[in-house]
Amino acid sequence: MTAGASALYAGTVMHHRRRPRAHRLQYRLFSLLLDLDEIDALAARLRLFSRGRFNLFSFHDRDHGDGSDRPLRAQAEALLAEAGLPHGGPVRILTMPRIAGFAFNPLSVWFCHGPDQRLSAILYEVNNTFGERHSYLLPVPPGQADDVQQNVAKRFHVSPFLPMAMHYAFRVIPPGPALSIAITASDDQGPVLFALHRARRIALGDAALLRAFATHPLLTVKVVAGIGWEALRLWLKRVPVHHHPGTAPARAVTFASPPSEAL
Repeated sequence: MTAGASALYAGTVMHHRRRPRAHRLQYRLFSLLLDLDEIDALAARLRLFSRGRFNLFSFHDRDHGDGSDRPLRAQAEALLAEAGLPHGGPVRILTMPRIAGFAFNPLSVWFCHGPDQRLSAILYEVNNTFGERHSYLLPVPPGQADDVQQNVAKRFHVSPFLPMAMHYAFRVIPPGPALSIAITASDDQGPVLFALHRARRIALGDAALLRAFATHPLLTVKVVAGIGWEALRLWLKRVPVHHHPGTAPARAVTFASPPSEAL
């Protein structure tokens, strides 16, 4: 474990839709980068942050992974082993905490490292407004630890204004003094939606958390309200609606390529 890896990241998220109607949004937000091995120590040190119980800010393990009480590190290690990827190093999750007991994370990003401390994989954990969760576990290509580029076919229904027949391209500058996560969603005619999250690192302490609450009050509630507001705007623009396919993916995690035993 690298001591002090956990931090607060404050920044913006932007979506730019190109087709079939132009649409753009931008919001301020903050996230926590939490090293899974540091969370208990953080909860002991910080007055405003707790693990598994109510506080102004809190982290609940069941909000992530398979939703069970199984330790998140064990879940991550099992997935990495199944995919044949290096594991045993730090696992850090970039996510919005519960604020006053409530959270909804459209996307949480897990940065998984091997025993040599190098970034070996990124897990993109997606939640939709139907209460479903699906993740994409993608290896970090050799030589790309500081500027990661990955691709995967879409397997999970998220927005009713995007079809299932799409492909995601990710470009990620992993957490450091700053971070950047760019996602391009494309169909067979080209890019449809571009999303970009940029943020800067802030040392994680009670004062920083209090400032984040003051400048982003009830952020997680606003995320849900914002999803509804933007959906209304798209509907008014007569963007076609794609209904839920009725079933979730057979597996909770999509691998970049199927594990060997599934071939």
